[in-house]
Amino acid sequence: MHERAERLQLGVAAHPPGALRDRGAARQPHGARHRAQRPLVAGLVGVRARRRHARLTAPARREGEREGETERGAAPHRPHRIVGGVPADHAATALRRARDRWAAVRSSPYDRQIVVLALPALGALAAEPLYLLADTAIVGHLGTPQLAALALAAGVLGSVVSLCNFLTYGTTAQVARLHGAGEHARAGEIAAQALWLAIGLGLVLGIACAALAGPIMSVVGGHGHVAALAARYVRLSAMGIPFALIALAAQGYLRGIGDLRTPLIVVLAANVLNIALELVLVYGVHEGLDGSALGTVIAQAAMGAAFTWLLLRRAVRAHGSFAPRAALLARLARMGSHILVRTGSLLLSFIVAGAVLARIGADSLGAHQIAFQTFIFLALVLDAIAIAGQVLVGRMLGAGDAEGAMAAARRMCGWSLAAGAVMGLALLATRSILPRAFTDDPDVLARARELWPLFALMQPVGALVFALDGILLGAGDTRYLAWAMAASSLLVFIPIALLALHLHWGVIGVWWGMNALMAARLLTIGVRFRGRRWLVLGAAA
Repeated sequence: MHERAERLQLGVAAHPPGALRDRGAARQPHGARHRAQRPLVAGLVGVRARRRHARLTAPARREGEREGETERGAAPHRPHRIVGGVPADHAATALRRARDRWAAVRSSPYDRQIVVLALPALGALAAEPLYLLADTAIVGHLGTPQLAALALAAGVLGSVVSLCNFLTYGTTAQVARLHGAGEHARAGEIAAQALWLAIGLGLVLGIACAALAGPIMSVVGGHGHVAALAARYVRLSAMGIPFALIALAAQGYLRGIGDLRTPLIVVLAANVLNIALELVLVYGVHEGLDGSALGTVIAQAAMGAAFTWLLLRRAVRAHGSFAPRAALLARLARMGSHILVRTGSLLLSFIVAGAVLARIGADSLGAHQIAFQTFIFLALVLDAIAIAGQVLVGRMLGAGDAEGAMAAARRMCGWSLAAGAVMGLALLATRSILPRAFTDDPDVLARARELWPLFALMQPVGALVFALDGILLGAGDTRYLAWAMAASSLLVFIPIALLALHLHWGVIGVWWGMNALMAARLLTIGVRFRGRRWLVLGAAA
C-alpha cells in the first residue's frame, strides 16, 4: 500500500487545495495515511479527466462501499478505476466527415468550369459529323456511283485531317500553360507559329493528295468509274486542306486561352454555308459531285480566313510576334510528332479491325460498322470532357497549382467514368433495339447481338482512357502517350485481331481485342497518372 500511494502521488501534476497536506500523508502511519488518500485520489481523478478526454475515470469508493476481492484478499480501498472509452464527439465527427465526402462527390468547385468548357467543345465536335450526314444526303440523290465515290474520298480526306489534329492538341497544351502562367505574349507567339506550320503542312499535303489521288483510290479499293469520280473529288477538295489545317491550329490556340465558344460559332457558320453552297452548286447549277467538292472548299476557305483573323487579332492584343521562329516551330513539330504517333497507332488499330472482319464475313463487318459508328458518336461526349481536362490541367500547371491540377483531373475522371457507365447500361438496355435502326439483315443483327455486351463493357474503361488521355495531353506529356498508344496497338490489339482471323474467333475475338486495347491503354496511362511525373509546373512542359 505504501508503494501504491507513492506511485499515485508521483502521477499527479497539479493538486487541488489541500494536496500539500496529503503529500505528507505518505509518511504517516497506515490509518492516517488511509484517511488522507481520499482527497488525493479525487485530485488525481480530476487531473486525469482533463488530460485524457478519450478515457472515462470512475469515482473513488464512497464511505461504507464494499470492495471487490483481489488475489490478496479484501482490498482495503479503491483509489480509482479507469474504464476505456471513446470521445463523446466521435460519432458526430465521423458523421460530419461522411457528409463532407458525399458533398464532395455531389459537387466540386471544378464542375462549373468543366461544363463551361465541355458544352461548346461538344457542339464543335458534333458539327462535323452532322455536316457529313447532310453532305451524304445531298450527294446520295445523285446516284449510287457518286455516293460510293464520296465514301472513298471522304475516308481519305478525313484520315489526312485527323492525322493533323496535333495542330490542335499540341497548340492547346502549350498555350494553356503560358496562359495560366500569365505569359500572354508568348502564347500569341505560339499561335503565330502554329499558323505558319498549318499553312506549310497544308500546302504540302494538298499538293500530295492532288498528285496521288489516282493511286490512293486504288490502294483503298476503288476501281472503275467509282474510283475515277473519287479521285476527281479528292483533287478538287485538296485545295481546301490548308484552310482546314489553319482552322485546327486556331482552335488549338482559342481552346488554350479558354475560349471554346468562338470556335463553335465559326464551325457552325461554316457548316451552314457549306450545305447552302452544295445545294446551289449540286442542284441549282447542276455541277453534281464536283459541286459538292467545290462547296466544301469555299466553306473551308471562309472558315480558315475567319480563324486567321481571330487568331492574329488576339496575337496583336497580346503583343506577340508574327514572324516564324525556328525554335518554337521545332517545339511544336516535336510535340506534334508524338501526337501523330498516338493518333496514327489508334487509326491503325481501327483499320486492322475492319480489314480482319472484311475477311471473316460481310455480316461480321456490318455488325462491326454499326457498333463502331455508334462508339464514334458516343465518344464525342467523352472527348468534350477530355478537352475540358486538357485546358484546365494545362492552365493550372502553368500557374504552378499542382494540387489544383490533380483535383481537377480526378473530378474529370469521375465525370467520364459516370458518363461511361451510363452509356454502357444504355447500350445493354437497347441491345435488341438499336442495331435494328441500322439494318434488317438477320445475319448482321445476330452478329451485333453477339458483340453488343463487349461493346457495352468497353464504355466505362474507354471513358476513363479518354479523360486520362486529355489530362496528360494538357500536361504536355505527349511523348509517353505516343509510345503507350503504340505499344497498346502493336503488342496487344493487332496480335489479338490476327489471332481472331486465324483461329476463327470471329467478330467476338476482334471486340475482345478492342476491350484489351482499352484495358492496356488504361493500365499504361493510369500508372503514369498515379505516378505524378506529369505534374510539371511552369510555362514550359
